[in-house]
Amino acid sequence: MYWFPLVIHIEPKQLFLLNKQCKYCPSCDLIIAKKQEIEPLMAATFVQTNPQIVGNNYVVMGTVDKKDWKEGDKNLLSPSEMIGRIYVFKDVWNFEVIPAGWYPNEEK
Repeated sequence: MYWFPLVIHIEPKQLFLLNKQCKYCPSCDLIIAKKQEIEPLMAATFVQTNPQIVGNNYVVMGTVDKKDWKEGDKNLLSPSEMIGRIYVFKDVWNFEVIPAGWYPNEEK
C-alpha cells in the first residue's frame, strides 16, 4: 500500500485533493482506489462546507506531487494552478465484484 495525493473532480466545478492510501501494481502502473472508501471521505468533507455537492458525480482524474498537494491543502495554489500540475490518468477502470456461483446464460 502506498499513499497517493489523488485529484478528484466533483460536478459541478469542484476539485478535491485527497491523500489516500491505495494499492499499486507496478507492473501495470495501476493505482487501485476503492469507491466505497473514497465516497465517505468526500461526504464527510463537504457535508458542512458544501452539502449540495454530496452525492454528485465525480471522477478520480489523476495525482499531484506531494509538495503540490500540501500547498493545495493550505490553499496556497489556485484551482487553475493546481490543474496545471495534475498528472492525469491515461484511463479509468471500474471493477465490479461478481459473487462466485452458477448463473444462467442470460445473467452473465
